[in-house]
Amino acid sequence: MDLRKLKTLIDLVSESNVSELEITEAEGKVRIVKSEGVVHQYVAAPVQAAPVMAAPVAAAPVAAAAAATPAAAVEGHVVKSPMVGTFYRASSPGAKPFVDVGSQVKEGETICIVEAMKILNEIEADKSGTIVRVLGENGQAVEYGQPLFVIE
Repeated sequence: MDLRKLKTLIDLVSESNVSELEITEAEGKVRIVKSEGVVHQYVAAPVQAAPVMAAPVAAAPVAAAAAATPAAAVEGHVVKSPMVGTFYRASSPGAKPFVDVGSQVKEGETICIVEAMKILNEIEADKSGTIVRVLGENGQAVEYGQPLFVIE
């Protein structure tokens, strides 16, 4: 979707009484949700549209940290990043994190934010349960599909 068109849609939602807008086109799907005066955007692109690219050298420490934890050692439901961006555990730098280890979460509850292209995307729990591990580092870059939390 054209970036100018996306910006126009976000502006229209923020200035109107519309609380949610979802548009599906051949390139993918965009969902814009307004809550408490803040506009959040969720983008889902088709799998074929995302070319496979080699990770840059700067991302090697993140990849090495993820590889250091074998998949067999992670028990429970893993919540993965739905996009590339910057991982934040709280809504602002001084705020309390959305969840900590031991927090009870319900399906659909916001557990973190991934910032992509200056847009803050709320990531919701896709399963109810207890947070047993926080795998993402606050303020660090995350890749598509990177594990962020483990819920039991």
